Amino acid sequence: MNQNPKDWKTYDQFAYGIDANRLPATNALSGSSHAIAFDDGRKLQLTFHDDNVQWSDGDDSATDKVEVIEVAPDTFFVEVIFAGRPKEAETLILNVSSRRVLSIYSIVREKEQSVGEPQVAQIFRPGILEGGAVSGPVPAESRDLIGLRAHFTYSPNHVYEHTYLSSQRYAWQCLVGVQRGHGDVDLTTTYKFDDDQYIFTFREFKIAVASTFFYNFKDMRSTGKFLGITGDGHIQNSPAGAFIRKASMTYYLPGQEPV
Repeated sequence: MNQNPKDWKTYDQFAYGIDANRLPATNALSGSSHAIAFDDGRKLQLTFHDDNVQWSDGDDSATDKVEVIEVAPDTFFVEVIFAGRPKEAETLILNVSSRRVLSIYSIVREKEQSVGEPQVAQIFRPGILEGGAVSGPVPAESRDLIGLRAHFTYSPNHVYEHTYLSSQRYAWQCLVGVQRGHGDVDLTTTYKFDDDQYIFTFREFKIAVASTFFYNFKDMRSTGKFLGITGDGHIQNSPAGAFIRKASMTYYLPGQEPV
């Protein structure tokens, strides 16, 4: 039985056209190879060729579609879409100068695996690019966005307000678009990647969808993706991007801060 409110939109209904303000893809990494060592011991080898990437991960290897976007100087949003794993996708944030890396691995689970939780799960792995000196801060979970209210314009038909409630949840409402008047509170994880650079992710309860976004507050741009299940039951990985406008900030008294 569908417990969603009347007229609640499916993932594909709200995602259509939400990439109008996305930054363009780049071939800047084409022809390059990178060995990534993650803090949990995972090793990932990548070789880029225009719109595909050859990867090796333990005993697994393949060549898959990839999208690369330069979201800040020397910093790339890399989206790997696995043909052989349609329910999974990996987003990598790579800084080829500092050699810092963050992987966000999204997995669409079966309903029985996610009772009481969002159906799309995410795994976070900080790491480094091997073969050179590493600099800059280690990507780490952050509370910096708590209290911020901001507006995101993805297209003339997609404007959303985000209010970052705590380290675990945020509230959204649609100001312009097919979801206008709709809103909810969902689970979030936020990582700080560098000064004015954050990776914000959320996992929805009402529909099977999760997102990963890179926020560049210097340029006031958001670049990301959604992975989820469409209204007709298919897995879809949708690009997205927005202009950011900060609207307000709430400050909390000592001892009264959110979790």
